[in-house]
Amino acid sequence: MNIDFELYRIFYVVAKNENITKAALELNISQPAISKSIKSLEEQLGGSLFVRTKRGVFLTEEGKEFYKYIKQAISFISSAENRFTELINLETGCIKIGVNTTLAKNVLIPYIEDFHKLFSKIDIQITTDITSELLHQLKNGLIDIVFFNIDDSNYDNDLKIIKWREIHDCFVANNNFSSLFDKELSFKDLNEYPLVLQANGSNTRTFLNNLTKKHDIILKPTMELASYFLVIEFARVGLGIAYVTKEYITPYLENGELKILNIKENIPSRFIGIATSKNHLPNFSTKKLIELITWRTNKKS
Repeated sequence: MNIDFELYRIFYVVAKNENITKAALELNISQPAISKSIKSLEEQLGGSLFVRTKRGVFLTEEGKEFYKYIKQAISFISSAENRFTELINLETGCIKIGVNTTLAKNVLIPYIEDFHKLFSKIDIQITTDITSELLHQLKNGLIDIVFFNIDDSNYDNDLKIIKWREIHDCFVANNNFSSLFDKELSFKDLNEYPLVLQANGSNTRTFLNNLTKKHDIILKPTMELASYFLVIEFARVGLGIAYVTKEYITPYLENGELKILNIKENIPSRFIGIATSKNHLPNFSTKKLIELITWRTNKKS
């Protein structure tokens, strides 16, 4: 049975008012049009919905039962419309963000702060994990958006990836290695010194490994750390030469605690990426967050 929803709506208003004249005023349509619609609905249903009298129209027993369900359906539809309006006006909603702790701390927090000030009723849920796991959750619809360091991996075609901010990797050390500050070092030379690198599995380490392999070099770190923060701290206290992202260590470079070493081989720049799933349309809150981030980034540049 494929009945036009408008017929149900007309039936609901007539039944509620128990009067065709009042229903016509509420619906802003003519009384004959209402009568014709009710007759059409009764014919399609195969039974009478109203008893017509001089005092108005009254529901039959079958009509009373039918009205209970139609009233509930109209209520649900009205609630759905109101909920949809709230969502598009960002009066309610939720964003599930996937990001590693390094990006969250060094890049994302100011944008989240701005978004929260503008749309305080939107819930923000943060999931931190390695990029591969976050992208897996994104594809399965468990996360709405992922921020990550793009490496030279081949990402799934189901993902839409925006190149957001350019970043530059470098090797740094503290004054314990001052004898190296005026030298040009090759990747091969680095193996002669204590190296502090992120553990295998991170996008940053994957990018570095792929880069050095192109030069037939495999770096042999003295220490491998899961925490990017600890990589920086170990370099800062002089435990070794660290591979880091320049934009994340600006305060240490400015106060002289760390210095960038001159590397013979070119280290290409990378990008922070914003990933959404092509199979799960971003909700209004997620779209607005991307708009805010893009606008603020363009304003800075």
